[in-house]
Amino acid sequence: MIRVLIVCGLAATLAGCAALPGPACLPPSRPMLSAELAFGRNIGDRLGVSDADFKRFAAAEITPRFPDGFTVIDGVGQWHDPERGRIVHEKAKLVTLVFAEDPAKAAALTAIADAYKRRFRQQGVLLAVRPSCVSF
Repeated sequence: MIRVLIVCGLAATLAGCAALPGPACLPPSRPMLSAELAFGRNIGDRLGVSDADFKRFAAAEITPRFPDGFTVIDGVGQWHDPERGRIVHEKAKLVTLVFAEDPAKAAALTAIADAYKRRFRQQGVLLAVRPSCVSF
């Protein structure tokens, strides 16, 4: 009987751990999501997305979906182009966003990436989302 109670107690404890909502945050921070998008700037083998082009894109596609703000950082990256079978080095814009978990925001991230791919003839946009503890 004691063995059954121990097994039941352990099972209940592990089930509760699976349901914990995100990271445990120290005050004043609170659990939110952090997303990073990496936008390559080459079109073909040359720089095709200027700083002005990206600024217009951000104003039209990112700002309306995330009006509370975001950060843009200039970067340089590399990736393997499967169509040409080679490593590509290119300038990039990295955008960081922080937001409360919301299915509409997840859809907005996908919409932003899709809009960039269409507008600037890109094969992909890197999107990484992770739980974060955030305070402002």
